[in-house]
Amino acid sequence: MGLELQLLAWAAALTVVQALIHTVGVMLQVGMSPLVGNREGVSELTGWAGRAGRAHRNMLENMVPFAALVLVGHATGAFNEMTALGAQIFFWARLAYLVIYIGGIPWARTALYVISVIGIVLIFAQLV
Repeated sequence: MGLELQLLAWAAALTVVQALIHTVGVMLQVGMSPLVGNREGVSELTGWAGRAGRAHRNMLENMVPFAALVLVGHATGAFNEMTALGAQIFFWARLAYLVIYIGGIPWARTALYVISVIGIVLIFAQLV
């Protein structure tokens, strides 16, 4: 399996970890009872739990183009050093993004988001 596909698998694992972190935050803020119900009337999460949820949603939004491009690259045999670099940039920036976002550091979070998008753009540029 190529590096790009390995990083796609790790990015999927990171997405699941983010969901688990968010779930822990929700349990700590609102308790277990609202989680097992239909979640109507649950107040908006604050602090690190709210940031964890937003980071997870952002990861889901960014996984779609990353996964699509990695799968297209695999299907067409278009992987090269630049696609590998793009995948590495995406994954490591997203991992750092999670830590920085949960930690509440706004400018660094934005910079890491932009860096992760650059990783996606590098892959795209090799496919067109």
